[in-house]
Amino acid sequence: MATIVEYSDGKRPENQYPRRITSPTHAGPCCFSAMDTIGEVVHAGWFTYQYRRCRRCGFTVRFILQMDPDGVVLDALREKIVKSFSPHRAPV
Repeated sequence: MATIVEYSDGKRPENQYPRRITSPTHAGPCCFSAMDTIGEVVHAGWFTYQYRRCRRCGFTVRFILQMDPDGVVLDALREKIVKSFSPHRAPV
């Protein structure tokens, strides 16, 4: 999944949302309490996410809000679960 965040310790943190965000490569101790959401909620593939950025050091992450699994994958999983609890199942 492509991202607009460029991680670099050699460049100054910068917020140019929605084009580009330059972020330090590691979170700082300030990030736990100073993260703000940036921009709109994005739906891409199976994921719904939003960017979060520390207002003190500029560290930015893509925060996954929700994962929406593919219906085909769920159907296959349901079939395996039903078969595994079937009384006529052959021993493994």
